[in-house]
Amino acid sequence: MDRNSTFAFLLIGVILVVWLYWNSPAPEPPKTKPTTALEQKDTAKTVAPVAVEEKKQEDVSPFGPANQAEKVITIETELSRIELTNKGGKIRRVFLKKFNTWYYSKTKDTTFYKKNVQLVNTGKNGGDFNIIFVTKDGKLVNTSSLDFNANKNNSYYRLSGKDSLSIEYAFSGENGKKIKKNFMFFGDKYDSKVDIVLENMEDVISSFRYDVVWQNGLNFVEENSVDEANYSHANIYAGEENVAVDASTLGEKVTKDINGKVDWVGVRNKYFAAFISPRNPSSDGGAYIEGNHYNNKYGTREVYSASVKVPFQNQKYQKDSFTLYVGPIDYYLLKTYNNNYESIFEFGNFLGLKFIIRPISEYIMLPLLRFLDSFIPNYGLVIILFTIIIKLALSPLTKTSLKSMAKMQQLQPMIAELKEKYKDNQQKQQQETMKLYQTYGINPMGGCLPMLLQMPILVALWSLFNVAIDIRQQPFMLWIDNLSSPDIIYKLPFTLPLGINVISGLAILMGVTMFIQQKMSVKDPTQKAMIYIMPVMFTIMFMSMPSGLNLYYFVFNLLGIIQQYYVTHKHNLEPLVPVANPNKKKGFMARMMDAAEKQAHIQKQAKKK
Repeated sequence: MDRNSTFAFLLIGVILVVWLYWNSPAPEPPKTKPTTALEQKDTAKTVAPVAVEEKKQEDVSPFGPANQAEKVITIETELSRIELTNKGGKIRRVFLKKFNTWYYSKTKDTTFYKKNVQLVNTGKNGGDFNIIFVTKDGKLVNTSSLDFNANKNNSYYRLSGKDSLSIEYAFSGENGKKIKKNFMFFGDKYDSKVDIVLENMEDVISSFRYDVVWQNGLNFVEENSVDEANYSHANIYAGEENVAVDASTLGEKVTKDINGKVDWVGVRNKYFAAFISPRNPSSDGGAYIEGNHYNNKYGTREVYSASVKVPFQNQKYQKDSFTLYVGPIDYYLLKTYNNNYESIFEFGNFLGLKFIIRPISEYIMLPLLRFLDSFIPNYGLVIILFTIIIKLALSPLTKTSLKSMAKMQQLQPMIAELKEKYKDNQQKQQQETMKLYQTYGINPMGGCLPMLLQMPILVALWSLFNVAIDIRQQPFMLWIDNLSSPDIIYKLPFTLPLGINVISGLAILMGVTMFIQQKMSVKDPTQKAMIYIMPVMFTIMFMSMPSGLNLYYFVFNLLGIIQQYYVTHKHNLEPLVPVANPNKKKGFMARMMDAAEKQAHIQKQAKKK
């Protein structure tokens, strides 16, 4: 979660606390304990500093200069279009055929290269999946600089269904030295299998290891590069733990270096990822990941690299096998690999409440959205039906809340009498107020429960609507053409607090419905300021939220207005009568009354001394 969003949710929490305080008719306690400062802890694991070796200058002199012309082989599957190059025998570009560029609908150029996202960062070294090692005389070799030869003559191959294709790239040096990469592609999969073979390299490679590297991260492929940077990082999965590095501060460089068995390393942007996974991980191996944050003319950039450290056996022949995945961060697709790839999916975290938010997202929200999407063609309609289901699930609580709030309003004249009667004795006033609540069986906090329950749901939905590949570029109607981003109806010539510089139509509609709800709920003249404060603050904060989230809250508020009108006007509320036996059960009010009486007794004893 980026800083602006974190601050927005903190502000929402503060507003809720203020709202709860204003809506509680209980008098203020005599004194409140001083609050302690809360330390906000980063949701990512702290990365321990590691000693980074001084980078050696790359040198390919042991094998001579590269002098071949570039030759590209294209493999087109049902899902991807992959380009391989003889320059380094590496991945040159990867296009995903099911996912469009953000500008595709805004340009007249509908060629394949403008339509589909391309994930490989072709800046430095022009591609990825390279091998790096140090020679015995201390030179650093990156195979990206070597000329390889392919064992295929054609420049284009097409695969479908269960088709597969093997392409071998080989570099040959003196005295039978060889480095081979054998790529195996499949017609219906995002992953490929790669075998690396080293022959007669025992007198060349030092350090008892070589690295298989994804060196340049992934391309940024969304319109808002700052937002995409917030979700970009590199990961290592080892020992049943996913460790990430996130260079979130401009100019920052973060690293993580581990030794031992590694299941996979990966780099990601907002919606897509690349994983390198050893097929036979070794306890003598390891991994290294690195992130760098900088600005360029296109905005904020974060570039990450990830490498698997492979033990070199110092033999004449060595073969190591890997799985390479380049594709969408689709939670259910990644789970099918049974290698914990899905742990890279961000279900959301807020103030350490991941243990609450993740189950809500993983086992309720995402499956329900996926189920509704299976038979509803428009994702906006999916969200509307989803909202109705959530509202129905919370309806009993909401109904109880509305009735509790109505009873509290009926109780106001009695509370006013107590305030007047004990205006010079705050402790007695509080004690008698608690007795009054207990007499009529009322919990003054009962009207707030549904709103508090909405906070984890809000964070869970915010996370899903930001990162779920299912929602990416999904249109709804009218001006709402992408439910995963704000529905912008006007761009401001200035920037508001929280980095807001756009006007969202759905955020305004959400704010209007919230205002109507507040107008219906708040009757106390002393609380009328909240009728305006909460809708205005929420509207401003939700201007930059995904339009799918604003659609959810707009519909949720509409349903709340209908329910509130129905409960308040169509059904006569039960008259306020004392409960049969208020002391039968030590409930919330009984405990509060006991506490008030105990406090009064302590103060009384203190005055006698």
